[in-house]
Amino acid sequence: MSQPPLSHQDFTRAFRDALGMFATGIAVITTRAPNGEAIGLTVNSFNSVSLDPPLIVWSLSRHLASLPVFEACEYYAVNVLAEDQQHLSQLFATRSDDKFAGIEIDDGLYGVPLLKDCCARFECRNTTRHAGGDHLVFISEVVRFDRVSERSPLIYHSGAYRRLAPL
Repeated sequence: MSQPPLSHQDFTRAFRDALGMFATGIAVITTRAPNGEAIGLTVNSFNSVSLDPPLIVWSLSRHLASLPVFEACEYYAVNVLAEDQQHLSQLFATRSDDKFAGIEIDDGLYGVPLLKDCCARFECRNTTRHAGGDHLVFISEVVRFDRVSERSPLIYHSGAYRRLAPL
């Protein structure tokens, strides 16, 4: 006996749950708005594309108010969070007016805000954008990066934060 088809809402939830079985790192993407305001948001859609040239990819929901700023900016940074930076992931996932209040930052290329103590930080030139369903996909050139090798990354899997553990 066959199962009845899933409703759109049930399909979307099941699809999201299945995607959640792929463990990802957590990053905060940061830039500056044309008025100089620091802008940032949490993503887990960050990945490498190419080593030569050095390219990365991430995606942003078309429903977010910050989309026009990221779409138009010339430079932004990808801040890969360390396992003890869950508070930053949660902060930058909110709709707070001033996510940077009380947070120490470094100034990256062209004034792009860089979060301190991350596992790695990638400063990127915003080169290519593609429509991707309900998201906009960014493929960008890495122009500068740094890495703190002794820091373990913050991991997200099956709807919860996780830590790496050796096998």
